[in-house]
Order: sequence, then structure tokens, then C-alpha cells
Amino acid sequence: MPNPDAVLLRALLVPHEDESGAWPALVWQAGDDWQMISSAVLGGGMGPRAWVLNAQVGHGYTRLDPERHLAEIAQRHGLTGPGVGLMTAARVTEAGFATDGGAEALVTAGIGVSGWAAQPPDAAARPADPGAHAPVRSPDPGADAQSPGGAAFAPGTINIMVAVPVALSPAALVNAVATATEAKVQALRDAGFDASGTPTDAVCVAARAAGEQERFAGPRSAWGSRLARAVHAATVEAALRYRARRLS
Repeated sequence: MPNPDAVLLRALLVPHEDESGAWPALVWQAGDDWQMISSAVLGGGMGPRAWVLNAQVGHGYTRLDPERHLAEIAQRHGLTGPGVGLMTAARVTEAGFATDGGAEALVTAGIGVSGWAAQPPDAAARPADPGAHAPVRSPDPGADAQSPGGAAFAPGTINIMVAVPVALSPAALVNAVATATEAKVQALRDAGFDASGTPTDAVCVAARAAGEQERFAGPRSAWGSRLARAVHAATVEAALRYRARRLS
């Protein structure tokens, strides 16, 4: 880290600790002049953001204040101003990176609990078999990312960070999130996982704040197509690394 091919997403690997032990995290100090849209627990929504943190935690993570926890990690590493904080139980050291025509994507993928987004409400959860192609069903723990018992719910999670070196209109930023999600699903199928994601996946799209705004970011637009290919390649890479470790 950072990836030698990265121009925008030059993320660094940093340490952090919690009650379950010592863990790594990925930090991208983007700086000023960035607009981001994200579903992250910290800094989610749309607006100016200066950094992105993707922190790994243990599978037995029990804190019920992940937003505060991420803010503590960010402060410990000198990250100031508004930023985005993501959390995952996936190994961030196995992140996949890809670039396509200036669009860059960095993806961490833990696929131990995965399934299809639209499924029966009473579907039983079970761990994903990384060698199988059958659907893996799991309940949606809800927007607060907690299990029914109240403990924080931290399955593997697929976290997507993507950046483009152009400005996107607000509508195009939303469009870019949809495009990245479509590319993720395509990548999971191509990697042999019969699923659309995990219950706690998150995405962050970063675009320049200055300059003429691109109006479209769908998969057939100029920047949307590049973004889609970058996310697809990075997700396949991360998913295959996960599969190889689970089957080794």
C-alpha cells in the first residue's frame, strides 16, 4: 500500500486497536476539492469529504456505536474535517484495486454471509460456501447494522471505494452508486458467488468538486462505464482472494 497503479486512491494501511485486538485499516487522505456520496455509517450522505477510512474489526465485534468508534480511529490518525468511515470484518489487506480510463476502485470483500437482496422475510441465515454456486440466504439486520439480539452485526461485508477525476452532478453521483452496485453484483456472479452481496455492504463514490459537472454516470455513459469496469475488476480480485483463502 498504496497500490503502485493508483493515482487518486492512494490508500495507506494503518493500525488500530479495540477490545477484540489489533487490526489494520485503509486510509485514503483525499484532501480538499472532493464531493462524495456514501452509505457509510460515518459521513454518509452527500457533500464535501476529505478522507475515507475503511477499518477492519473482529467477527465478534460488539460495539453499538460504530460511528463514534470510526471517529476515534480517524482522530487517532490525524484525519480532520468531514470524512467517510466504513467498517468491515473482511481482511483489508486482501483489497482488490483496479483502474480504467482514470476511474479507480478499491474493494474489500468478505463473503461469509451473503445472499440476494430480495428474499423471503423468514429466510434462514447460514455461512456462504465459497466453493458452491447455490444461493446463500441471510436476514437483513436492518439499517442500524445490528443483529436481532442487539449486538453489532459484522459479517464479512463488501466495501467499495471509487473515485473519478471529474465533477459529477448530484444526480450523476446517485447514478454512480447504482452503477457501482450493478458492477459488484456482476463481479460476484463472475467470481462464482450466487449472491448479490452481503447484508452490510457499503459504497463510497468520490468525484471532483470543481469543474464542469458530468450529468450522467450510468453504465453506458463515458465515466459510468469506466467506473463500472474498475469496480467489477476490483471486486472480482477481492472475491477471488477471499475464495482462495477459504479453500486453502
